[in-house]
Amino acid sequence: MSDRQSETKTNSSPKSLHASRFTSHQAALVIFAKAPTPGQVKTRLCPPLTPDEAATLHGSFVLDTLERTKLAVTALKVPFDRYLACSPSSTHVFFKIMEERQGVKVIEQVGDDLGARMRHAFETIFARGYRHVLIIGTDVPTVPLDHFKQALIRLEQCDLVLGPAHDGGYYLIGLKQPCPRLFLDVPWSTDQVLNLTLDKAATVGLKTALIEPWRDVDTLDDLLALIDANMADSKKPKNERTFSTRTAGVLETLAKRIRSRA
Repeated sequence: MSDRQSETKTNSSPKSLHASRFTSHQAALVIFAKAPTPGQVKTRLCPPLTPDEAATLHGSFVLDTLERTKLAVTALKVPFDRYLACSPSSTHVFFKIMEERQGVKVIEQVGDDLGARMRHAFETIFARGYRHVLIIGTDVPTVPLDHFKQALIRLEQCDLVLGPAHDGGYYLIGLKQPCPRLFLDVPWSTDQVLNLTLDKAATVGLKTALIEPWRDVDTLDDLLALIDANMADSKKPKNERTFSTRTAGVLETLAKRIRSRA
């Protein structure tokens, strides 16, 4: 973590979420996801992956995120309602299946870029009466469940919470109220995203906290790091593993294919 990030992070010890004022109808988590359509997802991994392989990987990540956030609710008692923000449309058969099987509510992604889509999602969910809203993508399939709890705890004490990504962006953002200026004139998918967001937050007077950084999966280096993490995870007892059996299998297959194409 950079010095800038260390200064922004709150130092107080987080209190137990059970002592929090949150209930399951005051906080919401919005999961941003694209349908796993070949040629439309994980394109920065192609090559060495084929569009079909990239789509399979992405679909597994979406399922991981849905399953893990459900586990955060059931096992850790993290008190949020879950929404799935869908692209290109919530009517896509993939999202209809997710809505039925995973118990999430679906909304549309609306906007010309990621910032506009996040701004619209925050406005939509706050308009439904929630007091605290988190947004996360599906590129962090191994993010610890406790990070969701910590994000809500930090959001009790601050106006904005961010989960820094290793590439200079963020994998999670949470707010207490809409703040459109955070999403304007940001060069998305660059290493400037986090610092520019912190600058904007300071300009409008938001008190900001950071939770622990995590690596998302955008590039081949990210994928190779995830493959290595999966190999290490596979050596643990089954009940201690982080990776789903599904994603572990996908990563093992991709590792073999990447080696064969080198």
